[in-house]
Amino acid sequence: MTDMIRATGLVKRYKDVEALAGLDLDVPEGKVLALLGPNGAGKTTAVRVLTTLLKPDAGSAVVAGVDVLADPDGVRSRIGLSGQYAAVDEHLTGFENLEMVGRLYGMSRTAARARARELLERFDLAEAGDRPSKTYSGGMRRRLDLAGALVAAPPVLVLDEPTTGLDPRSRVGMWDVIRELVASGATLLLTTQYLEEADRLADDILVIDHGRAIARGTADQLKAQTGGERVEVVLAHPADRDRVRRLMAEVATGEIGVAENGRELTAAVDGGVGSLRRLLEGLERERVEVLDVGLRRPTLDDVFLTLTGHASEDAAADATTDPTAEVTR
Repeated sequence: MTDMIRATGLVKRYKDVEALAGLDLDVPEGKVLALLGPNGAGKTTAVRVLTTLLKPDAGSAVVAGVDVLADPDGVRSRIGLSGQYAAVDEHLTGFENLEMVGRLYGMSRTAARARARELLERFDLAEAGDRPSKTYSGGMRRRLDLAGALVAAPPVLVLDEPTTGLDPRSRVGMWDVIRELVASGATLLLTTQYLEEADRLADDILVIDHGRAIARGTADQLKAQTGGERVEVVLAHPADRDRVRRLMAEVATGEIGVAENGRELTAAVDGGVGSLRRLLEGLERERVEVLDVGLRRPTLDDVFLTLTGHASEDAAADATTDPTAEVTR
């Protein structure tokens, strides 16, 4: 399978900050790679290098068969980029925004107009297409921005935090649009801090921290690294905490985590439903009142915590900590 994006040993420094420290990544044709990492991990810096907006201090990158450093114009003609914030002209209508992008790509006026109408229909913006984009909701502006990235029908799409700031309903709608693009054959590099987003959309996930790749695999493969299934107990009374810890120790394969409120306990197990059954029998025997108890697989939140040492943070905060997070198209 051909790699549509390949980067080797990317390094980028900003004075004393090493934003990229030898990053390697590859995205096969027609696949989705999610770049996952905490604030300041280097996700946006990597995007800016791969889309020719920054020159790396070391390393190499090839996108759609074109060398990023040797032929940046060639790369730009083969990619579509949607940044963390919708890069639309709010004084133009949705149609005019897309027509303008087409003209900038060198399309004839007729072709640009036809493509604009086509994309407005595809992104459910046809009814609003002749309204100024400043009247659009946040979700509509994000869809318009993504439509702009598709005007030239590029084989490679780079989406940097595409659902930042959207409400849950708009986020799910954007996921549907992204799935359609991939189904039509696009290759996609996606940066995100929304773990559910990576879980739902990505064929492969690359976790980076401090500018380096620290893990890669499918969502299931990464989850398997955290130690299998977990039992969780939510107590009705915090005073029962020590008794329940002793019961959980009988089935746990590692340390027992206790939330700050003292009522939620979690432990990794390797006996599946059998471990849960033993725990339930113990809770009944000790007459411990619980609000909830269950068995679950690890989530990407667990993976993130295990690999980086801290939980994920809200995606909207990324622009305040990444040294290259200024708004760009």
